[in-house]
Amino acid sequence: MKIAIIIAIVVILLIFMQYNKLIKLKLKVKQSKSGIDVYLQQRFDLIPNLVQIVKSYMNYEKDLFENIAKLREKYFQTKGITVSEDLNNKINTIIITAENYPELKANEQFLELQKKLTKIENQLQAARRIYNLNVTKYNTKIHIIPFNIIAKICGFQEAQLFQINDEAKNNPPIDL
Repeated sequence: MKIAIIIAIVVILLIFMQYNKLIKLKLKVKQSKSGIDVYLQQRFDLIPNLVQIVKSYMNYEKDLFENIAKLREKYFQTKGITVSEDLNNKINTIIITAENYPELKANEQFLELQKKLTKIENQLQAARRIYNLNVTKYNTKIHIIPFNIIAKICGFQEAQLFQINDEAKNNPPIDL
């Protein structure tokens, strides 16, 4: 009888330990997704400054600036990744268009904003890699024995990897 109780206690402890490991991995996924949101927020905080500087040099690009403002507002309302990538493409259009304005390219404020944007883009790429790594670890764990049993019983769902949509793949961010 004592052996059965000891075995039951060991099994229960193992179940709790496995459950806790799944919870830790799930929280890591959530935390790394939050890291992406932080870098997106920093990038979007630079947008008004970038637009203001470029606007003074490119009066005829008014539609582009209005689109950027609308996409930025839409992102803050939905926090959608698709909106984020669309906005990223519009920012790249501004930077490419800026190539036609030598006096803008020499503007100290514009150059500083380009450096900040490049730094944030690099951090954002790293955050996306970390997120995908954590998602892969979590998804692997919920599919292997014995974690899959606990995951199924407790309702753990597979997390989605961060993927860039096709339009963003065709218009990758440029190096500044």
